[in-house]
Amino acid sequence: MNSSIPPNHNFCSLGLAVIENEAASVAALGKRIDGRFEQACTYLMDCKGRVVVTGMGKSGHIGNKIAATLASTGTPAFFVHPGEASHGDLGMITENDVVMALSNSGETAELVTILPILKRMGVPLIALTGNAASNLAKEAEVHIDVGVDKEACPLGLAPTSSTTAALAMGDALAVALLEARGFTEQDFARSHPGGSLGRRLLLHIADIMRTGDAVPKVPQSASLKDALLEISRKGLGMTAVVDDDNRIVGIYTDGDLRRTLDQGIDIHQCAISEVMTTGGITVSKDYLAEKAVQIMETKKINSFLVADDDSRLIGALNMHDLLQAGVV
Repeated sequence: MNSSIPPNHNFCSLGLAVIENEAASVAALGKRIDGRFEQACTYLMDCKGRVVVTGMGKSGHIGNKIAATLASTGTPAFFVHPGEASHGDLGMITENDVVMALSNSGETAELVTILPILKRMGVPLIALTGNAASNLAKEAEVHIDVGVDKEACPLGLAPTSSTTAALAMGDALAVALLEARGFTEQDFARSHPGGSLGRRLLLHIADIMRTGDAVPKVPQSASLKDALLEISRKGLGMTAVVDDDNRIVGIYTDGDLRRTLDQGIDIHQCAISEVMTTGGITVSKDYLAEKAVQIMETKKINSFLVADDDSRLIGALNMHDLLQAGVV
């Protein structure tokens, strides 16, 4: 097979050199988490409107990601393309906003063009550049240096280490704000309702539990045979055992059946009350689905019963229900 790869070309060594270069560039940012970083965070925290992130080319792609990260972690933000800003999109920016501009050179023409307008509006500008002497850096209320010694690209042309450094600094800002705002998992879930975490933190057991005739149960006077038939019919791998007031007195599962058979008990003659597990694990319908997952993982069970405050059976749930709801 003919190959166009030059002889002695080592992909792995070249790839490793890129990783090492970019890692060093990010590590160097640690010394720049200083008063300017804190000042930028203060502007962002005090923002009454939105954080408007902008950048051209590869910096624009990084800016888009930073805006998305800010928005999903409690800091309302969106991205505006600087080329479009001069053709009407500046109307998206208000005097209550804060602008974060990314440019490695600090001289990107599309950004420099809109600086006078931002100044007239009185909109605070936070600049992330690699050139402290640039126009963008000088005009900004806060300039954060995200410059790198060299790009990972051997030609020194393709934005590589510089965009990685800018992205890392954007993440640092977003997470610092997240902590300061007291942003919680529940807050995160509200902005990610379509994700697994969102469903775990927003769905309650009442939203996904089985109710009515779908709940397996037998009276405590039932035989073991009756209980097995109920388990088979309802397909949850277990059945509740209840008294005359529908209070849970026990539970019988597939695991209990295996132990029963090991003891040589006659399933046709045995009463369910003789082999059931007394009580059993029950939860409230008001628990979050996340709590259900934790219980199953901790107790190493696949299903449980849902009871009201008076121990009356009102529902049942198993791991399949959680999977179907997209919780796990």
